[in-house]
Amino acid sequence: MEIQMRSLSMVYPNGKKALDNVDLSLTNPNLIGLLGPNGAGKTTLMKLLTNALLPTGGTITFDGAPLAAREQELKSRLGYLPQSFGLFDELSVWEFLDYMSALKGISGSKAAIERALADTNLLPQRKSKIRTLSGGQRQRVGIAQALLGNPEFLILDEPTVGLDPEERVNFRNLFSRTAQNKLVLLSTHIIEDVQSVCNRFILLGGGRILFDGKPEDLISLAQGHVGTVREEARLSECKAAVTSRIHTAKGVVCRIVAEQLPDFAVLAEPTLEDAYLYLMEREGGKL
Repeated sequence: MEIQMRSLSMVYPNGKKALDNVDLSLTNPNLIGLLGPNGAGKTTLMKLLTNALLPTGGTITFDGAPLAAREQELKSRLGYLPQSFGLFDELSVWEFLDYMSALKGISGSKAAIERALADTNLLPQRKSKIRTLSGGQRQRVGIAQALLGNPEFLILDEPTVGLDPEERVNFRNLFSRTAQNKLVLLSTHIIEDVQSVCNRFILLGGGRILFDGKPEDLISLAQGHVGTVREEARLSECKAAVTSRIHTAKGVVCRIVAEQLPDFAVLAEPTLEDAYLYLMEREGGKL
């Protein structure tokens, strides 16, 4: 499977530019982390990939043909979890997944549902009404419907929202296993959810691609731009952004990113989160 986006742009009727001249290639197998703050264009990009929106400029091709001409084929091979996913509260978990299986035209739906329930740890809730589920359980139902039918292409928009830490680890492992022979696009602003599993990161900011590559290459961009300081009051003297404050026995230590570190900062080895924040702050003109 290969999806090509060329000079892709999206301007909404109110004049908001969500995407600006984006070029991307997606091929399987791959587990790709799509990163960026709220409003960066991540959800718009995913809607364009499912043909739920039509771009105002540029092209999207699916295996060499225009996406619109092969929409049905794409959707037969796609599992999609949007950020806002409506559930039918009066149906049981099994009934809802059975309904979604019918919509997707999945043959052998009983086995497909059993597999999705097992993968998402929902077997004990299979007969429960959706209205009785916790927020995390409802999110797992959304992930389960995306997994139905073993799709070749998975688009997951903020899939771990509402999940507890143990569940998030379980699902990160599930997505990693799934991507061994599939294309998985995982959109999030939680770096922890992608840093241990994704082999490629796409970082969006202001509708533009700020980075596309391997995690280690993203980290290398922040080399020399991350440090720690004990004199937080002096940060007003320079253009730096505080990424965290750590309480120690000797007082508070601030971790900062800056285009040019102040001379009173101690150079630190950047993490993936540091690199993300450095690019975002630089894009926003704060450094």
